[in-house]
Amino acid sequence: MSDDESAGDGTAPTPTESVWIDTTPETSYDPLSADRRVDVAVVGGGITGLTAAAELADAGEEVAVVESGHVVEGVTGRTTAKVTAQHGLIYDRLRSTVGDGLARQYAEANQRAIEHIAETVERREIECDFGRTPAYTYTDSPDRRDAIAAEVDAATALGLPASFVEDTPLPFDVEAAIRVDDQARFHPREYLLALAASIDEAGSHVFERTKALEIERGRLNRVVTDRGTVAAETVVVATHFPILDRRLFFARLYPERSYVLAVRASDVPTEGLYYKPGEPMRSLRTHVAGQEDLVLVGGEAHKTGHGDAPERYERLERYARKRFDVEEIPYRWSTQDYSTPDRIPFVGRAGPTSDGILVGTGFGGWGMTNGTAAGRLLADMALGRPNPYRTVYDPTRFSFSAVRTALKENAHVAKEFVTGWTDGLRADAATPAPGEARVVRHDGRPVGQYRDEGGELHTVSAVCTHMDCIVDWNDAEKTWDCPCHGSRFDPDGSVLDGPAVEDLPRRSPRD
Repeated sequence: MSDDESAGDGTAPTPTESVWIDTTPETSYDPLSADRRVDVAVVGGGITGLTAAAELADAGEEVAVVESGHVVEGVTGRTTAKVTAQHGLIYDRLRSTVGDGLARQYAEANQRAIEHIAETVERREIECDFGRTPAYTYTDSPDRRDAIAAEVDAATALGLPASFVEDTPLPFDVEAAIRVDDQARFHPREYLLALAASIDEAGSHVFERTKALEIERGRLNRVVTDRGTVAAETVVVATHFPILDRRLFFARLYPERSYVLAVRASDVPTEGLYYKPGEPMRSLRTHVAGQEDLVLVGGEAHKTGHGDAPERYERLERYARKRFDVEEIPYRWSTQDYSTPDRIPFVGRAGPTSDGILVGTGFGGWGMTNGTAAGRLLADMALGRPNPYRTVYDPTRFSFSAVRTALKENAHVAKEFVTGWTDGLRADAATPAPGEARVVRHDGRPVGQYRDEGGELHTVSAVCTHMDCIVDWNDAEKTWDCPCHGSRFDPDGSVLDGPAVEDLPRRSPRD
């Protein structure tokens, strides 16, 4: 019987925020209230932006962090928070595609990121459940033993403390695994809220509820927001997907959504971070929650704008109930990640003539270490300091394998664009029932309609404001999702995730 065929109670848990957001206070930094001039402007309040800003503030720079919502409530607030340099079966592949030199840089950058987090926790005395633990990438298929063995060989050749094992602390058998020692886990919001507080206390600024709209280049670059402008010699764009796209990132970044359950069980493993590549991918880790432990069960990744999200949660629940003695599932949440063609993030100058505008993006689901490494690299670039990992993350890098991947992904985007406009629109004008949504044509124009459980009808343009693809309804998250480049909007059209910057225009039911 496969994981997804195992019996559960058939009921997905009630939607909640992530365990990280639910167990920490909401921040209340003021929005920007007047134009500002600072040394460095940082757009985005996740792990990359706050790491960069904290480094810069420590170096004596005046920094302004601009966040459209609240800090650490975006992708970083919905992570599984694995602090590890072992990113699935990556190093054997990197050695063959980018060579040993760059593969070693990637391993070192991520391993060094773990040590930076550990040092920061100790130096700032941050209470964030930081602890050392091994990381495992495992398989339950005999056909993948050789792939695990090859990854062990690659990881050890690149300097990681890796070994081949056949037993793990999981309460079920595995066929084989790579074990990497001295990795870590933590509570990401507790860690990053402490960094945000240190930035504010150092005489720099954290501006929440301030939406960056564009960046104007000049002698002083200007971040134009809905509440004024922030002028700075250097702008760091750390918005998950860059709001400034001079390197055509939209054609080189591929969005995926994935899902997480926090499970209360009697047999939670005492240690370890776990990842099973392949189909279906699975992610597991223990989280200490007060006097008890939870196991975070993740997976069910799919391209944004595709797939039945409620069904994905149900599959995860069935898997969790098969693998663990589940007592309760108090949390569920989803997240979105962008990957690059070669699985290495883009960190560096935003364009060939953009010396003062820097960007970090494309962490591929491994943002705790990659985001930390990126934040430190961006800070070093802003300060004019050398950094040994600048080459491996350089957005201008080129490889034939990455080009092939980009061509394949962009062919998919083209197909989605055409299909959305030709096949995805209903001609009828009937409005949806409570709890339902649909995309219809009104006077030839695509319109998205959602009727909430209270009976109110929410009507918006169904044309994504990024590149005119037709959005689709995500029933689990109650959002409009773009299947082309991953933009997401709330029921009333407000942007939740880029690359879109502009909201979906609202429509009346008669438009």
